[in-house]
Amino acid sequence: MKAEKIIPVLRIFDYRKTVEFYIEWLGFEIVWEHHFEENTPVYMEVKKGNIILHLSEHHGDGTPGSRVFIWGQEVAEYHKELLDKKYKYNRPGLEKTFYGAVSFTVDDPFGNKIIFNEEFDEEKHQNLEFFSIH
Repeated sequence: MKAEKIIPVLRIFDYRKTVEFYIEWLGFEIVWEHHFEENTPVYMEVKKGNIILHLSEHHGDGTPGSRVFIWGQEVAEYHKELLDKKYKYNRPGLEKTFYGAVSFTVDDPFGNKIIFNEEFDEEKHQNLEFFSIH
């Protein structure tokens, strides 16, 4: 078997908060939304570049408190972009990890965590200031 895409499903509970966090702050875009009928839970796909997530209000779709671990590039730049937006509910710290990455974690409004990582490069990352904001 050869996997072509891996798409985590994260449980959400509030459409407005989902849009505020994933779309307005993290910069994802809504690819599609589905409701079985009017006034039923949403199931949606969002993406940012190559990152694709499914977000579901349906009971049983995912467990609150799940984690998604992402390897990427330009993580420190993305971190700065997010901090510059001054989102009042989340100000993640940037850290150098024990596994050799520049990393930061965001907590969505539903208890899920998304961990953004880039392989640490001494030359590229030498001027970074690592810190934690709570």
